[in-house]
Amino acid sequence: LTLGLAWLLARLLLRPIQALARYAAETRQGAARAPTHFGTREIYAMAQGVIGMTQALQSREATIRSFTDHVTHELKTPVTALIAAAELLEDGDLAPGDRALVAQVGSAARQMQAQLASLRAMAAAREPGHHGACRLADLGLHVEGLRLEVLGADLALPLAESGVRLCLKHLIENAISHGAQAMRLEARAGALLVVDDGPGISPGNRPHVFEPFFTTRRESGGTGMGLAIVASLLAAHGATIALVPPPEGWRGAAFLIRFA
Repeated sequence: LTLGLAWLLARLLLRPIQALARYAAETRQGAARAPTHFGTREIYAMAQGVIGMTQALQSREATIRSFTDHVTHELKTPVTALIAAAELLEDGDLAPGDRALVAQVGSAARQMQAQLASLRAMAAAREPGHHGACRLADLGLHVEGLRLEVLGADLALPLAESGVRLCLKHLIENAISHGAQAMRLEARAGALLVVDDGPGISPGNRPHVFEPFFTTRRESGGTGMGLAIVASLLAAHGATIALVPPPEGWRGAAFLIRFA
């Protein structure tokens, strides 16, 4: 009787729940096959709800990606034409006021071009295509003008080298643009700490640093998409990034990436 109850428990509860958990994990990986065995009617109803929600989210994500691709493609040509026209006009004989206006038009067009490129990068970051593992030692990081301190270089991080490189690229560029001259990369069990010696982030800006298009460097060409791209890429792979207090001896911005 005990063996029979254990078999029923495994077949009606344990196996369907494990299959649903496996489906959720495979969905995060980007390719999943819905389970076919559900056990009880209650688990069947719950599974159908989870599968339906997953399909709706995937459809919404595909719609956003398609819309982003369409908009950036349609705007690419007119923005390029604006830049070319502004450059031609700048070579002409213009009054000082007209030259300033043409320069402003060219600057705005180049800003639009940068924003469109960032939108494409943002859409690409939302795709879960960086599965795997790597070590900081595998990256061979070297940045001109920036002193890098790497701790835990041989500790495995549960994200492919391409994903870690992309995240660090944006974090390093962000630090350099704010005047940082040194950075620490510290791999931990299931986490990665990135801290710089720049001026840090003001309390008023901290709640907004991961918002798309939020930047304090608009005049110097900042798009405000770097940290948003990092957050989107990590979210697509079940990880998170948060602003944390810098460790002792550091005064700049500190970001902690936690892997699932």
